[in-house]
Amino acid sequence: MESIVDMVEHQVIASVRSDEELADALSSSVNVIFLLNGSILNLQERILLGKRSGKRMFVHLDFTEGIAPDKSGIRFMANDIRPDGILSTRNHVVGLAKEYGLMAIQRLFLIDSTAIRNGLRAIHTSGADAVEIMPGVMPKVIRELTDLTDLPIIAGGLVRTREDVLEALRAGALAVSVGTPELWRMDL
Repeated sequence: MESIVDMVEHQVIASVRSDEELADALSSSVNVIFLLNGSILNLQERILLGKRSGKRMFVHLDFTEGIAPDKSGIRFMANDIRPDGILSTRNHVVGLAKEYGLMAIQRLFLIDSTAIRNGLRAIHTSGADAVEIMPGVMPKVIRELTDLTDLPIIAGGLVRTREDVLEALRAGALAVSVGTPELWRMDL
């Protein structure tokens, strides 16, 4: 399986919440898209649209309607919906996704030093391919985590400006996920 490091060609990842944002992301220079919502009724079509446009598609399972984050739901996601991977805050979901051959990115909300300690423990037991840390505007924490884990770091959440993106990348993030369409067109 291709690694997330090899997959990310453009260091800005589009985080999309609507069909309009998806259309915008498909015409942008990003090559990875995080679908932050959707349902069993529209995910397959969204994934196909993305793949036809040469994009790598990841589904946030915690926000997907109609597909349970259990063994059957993840097997259905892998075999029928066929994204490149998933995102989740839940260890067991990340582990199951790996069992079914999906790339898995574990999202961590880092609100204090205890969350950092617990998050590091979680990502090493879940088998995640990468970790997305939130909020993504913490260069010192990004730098610290790159020293504490070999997993690629994606910064996300509250990233609003070009400078936010560049600071996260300078701190060692592999990529930055953003929901601001103007930033999807950054020349990196």
